[in-house]
Amino acid sequence: MATVNFYEKPGCINNTRQKALLQASGHRVIAHNLLLEPWTPERLYPFFEGLAVAQWFNTTARAITTGLVVPEQLDAEIALDLMVLDPGLIRRPLLQVGNQRQVGFDPDAIDRWIGLGATILGATGISPTDLTLCPKTAARSLVTGGASLA
Repeated sequence: MATVNFYEKPGCINNTRQKALLQASGHRVIAHNLLLEPWTPERLYPFFEGLAVAQWFNTTARAITTGLVVPEQLDAEIALDLMVLDPGLIRRPLLQVGNQRQVGFDPDAIDRWIGLGATILGATGISPTDLTLCPKTAARSLVTGGASLA
């Protein structure tokens, strides 16, 4: 099976479920804190290659929900620069197996890429709808008080 570098927001329930599904499928998962990685535009771009710029973003990031950042109005260079400044803007998870990279957790795409096993989803009790963006709560925002715009 594959060794998957998994860039996540620690504490995200859905990232935890996604990692469990990968592990239940026999993959080795190496988790990384997406918010603490030393990102550069050159390092980030391969995860997004071939996607529209708006698809690169975490749509629940505070800067987006408040209208401070409008992904549809950005070009790739500005988008990458913003993500380097505030990694909370990055759609997650970022996944890397060898030299191949992708953003987001689409179970069908991942099954075609590295395999998930059709019975694994049911065995873990994880629904495909549980594998989408991590829900954001007001309480979490109040507790963290951090400088991130995410």
